[in-house]
Amino acid sequence: MNLLDEILKGESKILELKEKIPKKDSLIKTIIAFSNTSGGKIVIGVKDNREIIGLDENIDFFEFEEKFSSIVYDNCFPNIIPEIYTTNIANKILFVIEISKGNLTPYYYKKFGKNEGTYIRIGSTNRKAEYENILELERQKRNISYDEETCYDFKLEDLNYLELKKRFQDQNKILNKNKMMNLKLIKKEDELYYPTNGFIILLGLQENCSIKCSRFKGKTMEIFLDKKEYSGNLFEQLENSEKFILNHIDIYSKIEELQRKDIPEIPKVAIREALVNAIVHRDYSNLGRDIKVGVYDDVLNIVSPGGLPSTLTEKDILNGRSEIRNRVIARVFKELKYIEQWGSGINRIKNSCLNSNLETPLIRELGDSVDVTIYRKNIGLGKESAGLGKESAGLGKESAGLGKESAGLGKESAGLGKESAGLDEKELKIIKYINENNSISTKIVTEILNIKERRARIILSNLVKNNILIRKGKGRNTHYILKPSH
Repeated sequence: MNLLDEILKGESKILELKEKIPKKDSLIKTIIAFSNTSGGKIVIGVKDNREIIGLDENIDFFEFEEKFSSIVYDNCFPNIIPEIYTTNIANKILFVIEISKGNLTPYYYKKFGKNEGTYIRIGSTNRKAEYENILELERQKRNISYDEETCYDFKLEDLNYLELKKRFQDQNKILNKNKMMNLKLIKKEDELYYPTNGFIILLGLQENCSIKCSRFKGKTMEIFLDKKEYSGNLFEQLENSEKFILNHIDIYSKIEELQRKDIPEIPKVAIREALVNAIVHRDYSNLGRDIKVGVYDDVLNIVSPGGLPSTLTEKDILNGRSEIRNRVIARVFKELKYIEQWGSGINRIKNSCLNSNLETPLIRELGDSVDVTIYRKNIGLGKESAGLGKESAGLGKESAGLGKESAGLGKESAGLGKESAGLDEKELKIIKYINENNSISTKIVTEILNIKERRARIILSNLVKNNILIRKGKGRNTHYILKPSH
């Protein structure tokens, strides 16, 4: 893709457009964010609406280059060396600053220090890195994944992994200590065996290891028809989530060789691959979020926490490029044949849908989540939409999982979009409270949800990241309000 094509697509994870030379702070934050994420270009001389206006030809490019290089050297650490050049598009002169993904992460703004001056690129915006983001950048520098780190909260003898052993036996493989060491499921220290985070995650023992599945009435999240949360080991979660989806989409019958064959409207291979991708590639280091599956009348939507790995873009994954975020989990899934070939999952989803005469699935990075939307064949013909009545459709409070807490959420929460794939009960309580009281504080969240302050902060932080809440004030005056809908 040439530069003009990139500009016409607009700002993104790897492109920032500036009408004129930006102020120092803005420039430094973007350069740091690009260095910490996937690299990118700053193009100067283009309006936000993608109109190419160019720069004054009298601007001395060499003076700009020298001044800019000094600014970067004086303000960024570790040192960042961008490429700076001019280009001519439609007889307009543009300045281009190109930054490569760095290998000494985290990069940060010197005057603020690492904890306050580290920035990452989320979508088309620069965001100050949270503590968890900085830890992940540190791991990248050491070339280690979160799930490869030792978990000292357990010892091997504390764990029941008979189910995992059985799955290996089903593949005619033995899961002994040597095998677990090779797969990096365990590590030996001082003659003791400790599990890695990956082992704990595979067994479903980490607090955010769950999948929330919801069936919504219509095309919005306003009314639940069914809601389930699956925990346990990751393989059980995968299988239960697949069953949930199949139970809430149309199944067609076809006679082949005098036998009836049931065919789901969405191919099983697409459902399985989308779920496997979500499980294997999600960000488990963020303890406040989980995978969300939403079945609507028109689409199946699966949202996995954590954007694409820092060196990947949407274009890369569509071209079959693969980068493994969770190496331990991925190795085990590959060993047990849940993954056929690295980088093939996205194309299998697309091709299976196209072969079933469905629209091309939409796979995209939305903020710090990966969103997969698979279109259904017969919009509005799902079992729940066939006029069964509230009782048989499961609209009672108990089966819908709504209870009193989710009643009357107001207009603000009705349009949160399919990207969220359904808020959980705790999040719904927070939104309901804000609707009734205009704002909420961390202390109030701990009281109404009966949770610890750290957990409350994580939930609120994630609602802010997902553009549902806005943080206001500082220190003791910090409070949260709903982000206005547009």
